[in-house]
Amino acid sequence: MSSTLALGKRRVSLELRQFFRDRESALFNFALPMILLVIFGSVFAGQEVGFEDVTFAQYFLAGMIASGILYTSFQNLGIAIPMERDDGTLKRLQGLPMPKASYFIGKAGMVFIAYVIQVIVLLIVGVLFYGVNLPDTPTKWFTFAWVSVLGLLSCTLLGIAFSVVPKQGKGASAIVAPIVLVLQFTSGVFFVFNQLPSWMQTFASLFPLKWLTQAMRYVFLPEGAEVIEVGGAWNLGMCALVLGIWTIAGFFIALKVFRWSPRGQN
Repeated sequence: MSSTLALGKRRVSLELRQFFRDRESALFNFALPMILLVIFGSVFAGQEVGFEDVTFAQYFLAGMIASGILYTSFQNLGIAIPMERDDGTLKRLQGLPMPKASYFIGKAGMVFIAYVIQVIVLLIVGVLFYGVNLPDTPTKWFTFAWVSVLGLLSCTLLGIAFSVVPKQGKGASAIVAPIVLVLQFTSGVFFVFNQLPSWMQTFASLFPLKWLTQAMRYVFLPEGAEVIEVGGAWNLGMCALVLGIWTIAGFFIALKVFRWSPRGQN
């Protein structure tokens, strides 16, 4: 176990170097949420969200931080791993004496660090340009921590599992990106969730992002803002339950379906 963790830490450093070496991809991961925050925060600055003390920029920031979890984990891994499978990287790693778990520790560590950087950038933009207030109680910061951890775990495992879906690495982004976009539109990121059609709310409730955005709104919106939620409550217990279920499901699905070689190869 100690050697697995030690090699996993070394893999984190390697994964980060590879991530930032692809400058276009790294810039996209960090710049896109910030650009969307600026655009939507400016265009819908005067739009009401159903509670007088909440601006749309503040509502949107919570959704973009939740989306950042999906970007850095599910989307990033769902695209990067198929490319590594295609170019033979995974097959070479499979042949090494390195514990297989170290590879996944490296990916998880890279995802965590990328998410932290992204959150810092979004908070700076939100506070400086849109008057967003940071959480002011230890309870909200604790909620932010456990939601982030559960969200990163579930979406990382789901990204690893989903990486077997694209037949070729070069086509992975065409499959993964639309899924992320649909989840954002239906989960209360781009629009106020309780204003969406009921069938769309039901659809979004099946997936982690809806619960991530709801929990993040608890963290970043003021007291009393739960009246704009469906049911008039934050339902943090349900958020934790759904994210926990997806974490367990993602683990077993990834364990079952993950492939080191392209289809048709041993």
